[in-house]
Amino acid sequence: MTASVVAGTIVLLASGKAASVGGWLGDLFDISGSTFWVLIAFVLFVALIVWKARAAIVGALDARAAAIRMEIDEAQKLREEAQAILTDCQRKQRDAVQEAEGMLRAAQAEVGRLRERAEAELGASLKRREQQALDRIAQAEATAQSEVRNMAVDLAVSATRQLLENRIDDEDAAHLVDKAIRELPSKLH
Repeated sequence: MTASVVAGTIVLLASGKAASVGGWLGDLFDISGSTFWVLIAFVLFVALIVWKARAAIVGALDARAAAIRMEIDEAQKLREEAQAILTDCQRKQRDAVQEAEGMLRAAQAEVGRLRERAEAELGASLKRREQQALDRIAQAEATAQSEVRNMAVDLAVSATRQLLENRIDDEDAAHLVDKAIRELPSKLH
């Protein structure tokens, strides 16, 4: 870049066209004038600065580009890590939801089993109580029948005694007692 500027200036001077141009531009390209040599010094100074600073500027730009590239790579890595964490969290959430649904189904099944068990136990308890009530009723009936029978026997014995006392005299009573005594051994066996 600097070499082309210097070369262009030299070509203009050599052709002699610069001297024919008037005004400040003519003074600029007049070899005997101080303006020309100031221009040459300035162009050389700029060329030297650009040539020396070029490595530093390019190095700084390369360093800046490398730093930006590193930041982009780091951002990409962070993005990938965040995506992996998000995926992992979503998987854990799905697993937790599935586990919760499984627990809910298990709890509902347990409630069903407990309900069936409670119904069965209630049915068995009701049957037991019903049977106990029937047994008590049967026992009460048997007791009542026994009491009625005993009462009937007592009444019959009492009525028979009264009839016998009123109708049988002593001789018939002795005869009946003797007969009962004789029949007694045959009735005991």
